[in-house]
Amino acid sequence: MTDTLFMWGITLWMIIMVGLFFTGGFFMFRKFLRRMPKEDGYSELDWQDYYIRTALPLWNDDTKALLNELVSPVPELFRQVAKERIAGRISKIALDEGVEEIKLDQIMKGYIIATPKKDHRFMKKKLDQLGIDYTPYEELFQYADDEKEKFSIFEQTEKVKQLAK
Repeated sequence: MTDTLFMWGITLWMIIMVGLFFTGGFFMFRKFLRRMPKEDGYSELDWQDYYIRTALPLWNDDTKALLNELVSPVPELFRQVAKERIAGRISKIALDEGVEEIKLDQIMKGYIIATPKKDHRFMKKKLDQLGIDYTPYEELFQYADDEKEKFSIFEQTEKVKQLAK
């Protein structure tokens, strides 16, 4: 009897471990794909880092605090990645628009397109809590990333430029 229970325990443990390995491998592979260079020799993450570094002087303490508040609902483990992704989108939009300082308009545009569609309900709840009106940006919700269609940082900001015209 104990031998049978022990064998079932070992089998269950093996299934759990294989499942965890596959899950971890999936997320590592996604990160690997984002680091792969594109036609220009730079990856999506390289460009994201470039835009953040270039636009760093455009950020002030209030906009940094707002960004930190907007990513606060994200679990601690993923918060830095989410913050960098959103900051990269905001920075690209700000540089494309040629602003001298990042304002709420650029933050809203970048925050909406960088947030996955599955998280829009939580995003809207957070914006409501902060008293920020997102209705002028309703069109941008369709350009957010989702599992079926991944937009690059360039495609999304091109859509933002077209909507601004």
